[in-house]
Amino acid sequence: MKFRQLGHTGLEVSEIGWGSEHMEGASLAVTQAVVNTALDGGVNIIDAFMPQPGIRSNLGHALAGRRNEVILQGHIGAVMKNGQYARSRDVQQCDVFIKDFLSRFNTDYIDIGMMHFIDTDEDYTEAFESDYIEYVQSLKRDGVIRFLGVSTHSPSTGMKMIGTGLIDVVMFSINPVFDFASGENMFALMFQGKKMERLKLDTVRTEFYAACARKGVGITVMKALGGGRLLSAELSSLGVPLSVSQCVSFALDRPSVSSVLLGAKDVSEMEQALSYEHSTSEERDYTSIMESGLPLQDAKCLYCNHCLPCPQGIDIAAVTKFLDIAVIHDSASINAHYEALSAHGGDCSQCGSCEENCPFGINIITNMREAARIFGK
Repeated sequence: MKFRQLGHTGLEVSEIGWGSEHMEGASLAVTQAVVNTALDGGVNIIDAFMPQPGIRSNLGHALAGRRNEVILQGHIGAVMKNGQYARSRDVQQCDVFIKDFLSRFNTDYIDIGMMHFIDTDEDYTEAFESDYIEYVQSLKRDGVIRFLGVSTHSPSTGMKMIGTGLIDVVMFSINPVFDFASGENMFALMFQGKKMERLKLDTVRTEFYAACARKGVGITVMKALGGGRLLSAELSSLGVPLSVSQCVSFALDRPSVSSVLLGAKDVSEMEQALSYEHSTSEERDYTSIMESGLPLQDAKCLYCNHCLPCPQGIDIAAVTKFLDIAVIHDSASINAHYEALSAHGGDCSQCGSCEENCPFGINIITNMREAARIFGK
């Protein structure tokens, strides 16, 4: 495993990290197996934004005796409301879930305390112009968190946040689809010492990476595989599949990026993530895909569930994932999985709260209608 400096923190992080959200619902045995595979393979940074008690407890048990091997990213503002994941800037709510995190992970500190999911000007105001920021800074002063981070999907909001001088680390969504430009600006890149063809990259995102590098703000990467979509020709917005190694290599080539956090849900996926370290330069080369000039298709759901909470209790990510699979090929098992959900696409009240919450501009209501049409409920 190779390691990189995480901005100005002094921490060295593995270039392959782990986003553990997909362990929700997994058994303790599976969780332990994935944790041990990751740590034995050299992974030393884990993101755990999830507020659900079961996954936190399992991860805490799995890390027993190995806490000192891990740099933990824990999120301030990821809470549970009415049995569902939600976001909050309420200090009392945040404090309950930070204390819960510490207890269930059997630790007295969080290496990187992430101000959770700040994407818009409204999010920025609620976080940085309220008692929430005072609470977050008190956690750092008291040693509950060692470094202050923020998770965002917006480069413009990210630019405002690193401009405060308070942020040590940014967790940011990076993959080729997100970084393609819609405009005409062109940038020449260097790839392993050879000049590539000019690629169209988004100017705002490129400037954000450069600003992070100037200010010594480290970047940890989420959504590098696009929720797994980029690995599938049928599901990818590129229309062609990329490999894990190509996606990781693309993210690691962005300025200030220190670690790519992949969302492995079992040992085989973790081993696939770790295989990047043994991949060849040819296997990592993403330039041929970039040079193909394929038009981007409509935005696709990444199954992150940041659209929650849903007033109807719909697990939107699960409904959309089953819908996507059903569109490609009919399967009795997919129908059964969909049937087993406690709420379905047809239960959608079309209130629009999910689309307001979604960081990627997905037409969720349309997806719910389509799921109801295909599955009959």
